[in-house]
Amino acid sequence: MSIYAIADLHLSLGTQKPMDVFKGWDNYVEKLRQNWEKVVKNSDTVVVAGDISWALKLEDSIEDFKFLESLPGKKIILKGNHDYWWSTAKKINDFFNENGIKSVSLLHNSAIFVENTCVCGTRGWLYNSEASGDKKILLRECGRLERSIKIAEDQGFEPLVFLHYPPVYGEKESSEIINILVERNIKKCYYGHIHGGKFSTKLKTGMYKGVSLELIACDYLDFCPKLVRK
Repeated sequence: MSIYAIADLHLSLGTQKPMDVFKGWDNYVEKLRQNWEKVVKNSDTVVVAGDISWALKLEDSIEDFKFLESLPGKKIILKGNHDYWWSTAKKINDFFNENGIKSVSLLHNSAIFVENTCVCGTRGWLYNSEASGDKKILLRECGRLERSIKIAEDQGFEPLVFLHYPPVYGEKESSEIINILVERNIKKCYYGHIHGGKFSTKLKTGMYKGVSLELIACDYLDFCPKLVRK
């Protein structure tokens, strides 16, 4: 069983927010399906690191989650900045149960064990959080990240960390997030939010302060989930 990862699906099967208007996103839903089915088996797990659906309300996201449900493998999802439909874990899980969404699990104030790996993470926040409101959100996200990693450590598992926001972009970093990754000796961290093209020119990928950082945005991966753990 393998673990794959991808982010920023930006599905809009139940709402009018087409991504096809952007360069490189033509027929992307079908392309995503074909690529996913080529590499992911039913025994595998795919981590979807945020920006899953453009729906504004949970009930409007059902077609997007039916699409995810139709794809092979188990899916672990975390919140992105455009997931406005996101509600409490109870409401989302109840919604999934009521609508037959059985292969999707939430990574939120939690960690999920996948055989000998523990999937950890949270949304993260802006790397230039200077306003008091942003700092408050960032500290809350840091708390969620630390709790998630601690669950893995307490059980003796290596944490595999996912964020939605990049912890580093250009010459700026979210030092609070980076410090947690460094202090907890995290080896790999995958993130989304930054798309391909000109936005990817400032990426910090590869080793950064001892942590391997990697972008897994959907278009950056050419709409194909990336293998992160065999």
